[in-house]
Amino acid sequence: QVPLVESGGGLVQAGGSLTLSCATSGSTFSLLPIAWYRQAPGNQRELAAAITTDGTASYAHSMADRFTISRDNAKNTVYLQMNSLKPEDKAVYYCRTYWRLVEYWGQGTQVTVSS
Repeated sequence: QVPLVESGGGLVQAGGSLTLSCATSGSTFSLLPIAWYRQAPGNQRELAAAITTDGTASYAHSMADRFTISRDNAKNTVYLQMNSLKPEDKAVYYCRTYWRLVEYWGQGTQVTVSS
């Protein structure tokens, strides 16, 4: 089992910033690739950013210039720094990983951006 717990969501004005955290327990964290997804109401879940075990980051095209994903293996945490937030960034943000061919998702954290 790989329990993932997201936090850091909330209400922010357009143009503001938020940092989301995805934390887990256990000694395998450094071996886990982690991705952030988001799902807006009525939309499919979409990939926002991902980070490999060696720290290589990748982003969805529409978020690459505003979002930064990073990991702190000592804290068993992956972060998603989101800047210049737009109303269309409103969504539930989830982190995802897989371990031994099993996929794990967190419960999500709500991000709301007011215009």
